[in-house]
Amino acid sequence: MPLLGAIADDFTGATDLATMLVARGFRTVVAVGSDGLTDGGSAAVEVDQADAVVVALKTRTVPVDEAVRASMAALRALRDAGCQRFYFKYCSTFDSTSQGNIGPVADALLDALDESASVVVPAFPATGRTVYKSRLFVHDELLDESPMRNHPLTPMRDSHVGRLLAPQTGRPVRAIDLDIVRSGVQALRETLAAPEFSDALTVVDATCDDDLRTIAAATSDMRLVTGAAGLALGLTGPHQGTARATAASASDAPGAVLAGSASAATRAQVAHAQQHLPHRKLDIAALRADPAATVADLVDFARACWRRDPKLPPLLYAVASPADLEHDTPPGATPASELIEQALADCATALVRAGARRLLIAGGETSGAVTTALDSRTLRIGQQIAPGVAWARTQPGAGGAPDGIDLALKSGNFGGTDIFTTAWGHLA
Repeated sequence: MPLLGAIADDFTGATDLATMLVARGFRTVVAVGSDGLTDGGSAAVEVDQADAVVVALKTRTVPVDEAVRASMAALRALRDAGCQRFYFKYCSTFDSTSQGNIGPVADALLDALDESASVVVPAFPATGRTVYKSRLFVHDELLDESPMRNHPLTPMRDSHVGRLLAPQTGRPVRAIDLDIVRSGVQALRETLAAPEFSDALTVVDATCDDDLRTIAAATSDMRLVTGAAGLALGLTGPHQGTARATAASASDAPGAVLAGSASAATRAQVAHAQQHLPHRKLDIAALRADPAATVADLVDFARACWRRDPKLPPLLYAVASPADLEHDTPPGATPASELIEQALADCATALVRAGARRLLIAGGETSGAVTTALDSRTLRIGQQIAPGVAWARTQPGAGGAPDGIDLALKSGNFGGTDIFTTAWGHLA
């Protein structure tokens, strides 16, 4: 029976957290939505054998009411599965708007658990995200001076986490500075127990892994914590070194990279991969005119690449430069971002039917669309590729693959420049 239940607001975030939990000794299953916990099938069996379950949702940018409903359904399913402690996982760049969805979901989870307070810990130093004086840094830049300032879905125009959160929540927003964290576990625990923090969401500074370990230890009695995956660094599971999954595919199985993210990090990864991998860019105008034919052309391209060299994964990508984001959407037409998600999801299902058993997906929204299209109910987390990125194995039968599929779901901002070419060696 699982010890910990987590709710992630997108699919890459779910595997990001699950990767950390596996490294900390938790046998971890990612459930794709809440249904996998309640259908009584093989997914439920896997969950029963896990130490931690992460429910992957696609709620980061949906309307607030929808995000809250989905998150509450996930909480109910996790409680029914036996979980007693909970973790609301959001992106380490605090991706949200002034309406939500981080604050409303945190409030709803606390109310449902009859709890009044929690911490807010977006720091993840291993990926360059740190919080100092409540200000969120992306490497050496303030959040609002980083490429996240111009994110197409959640533009981050302030780096102060408290100011970002305050309009989203009905609770007071407090802050605990780094000097209190550095005073140790007991000092931090006593501070959090003070009356002014008893009904609040409290932003806690952290600039290194030791800070996260201190925060995790000081909040061990909280039924709900909220944060990025970094906070899991301070948790300890019962199966240190034995929690990894094996690959589902043979070493010579065909693979592909499907990159829907527009982030600066993914654009750099695309530029690097273009020098090493066969590649094809999605044509937005063609997708508008005839999506089925455009997808079929992309799949034919990938299959031709496999015939030439089955060990060289083709790259299908949406964005190579900021100019590619300047799509004019005709009145009433589907936005380009949705066309891209659907096209790459359709490519994924067609490629699996054609024999692909290894897919590296870049972008949270794209990862959600692909995983859903493949009808994957659970993901077992395997070999880590980079901080926050790991290979995962679907259940047998997903996408019609008898032994399952190896998926790597990569947040747009994560991974080294060469990840599209080096990730495959982690499956050997």
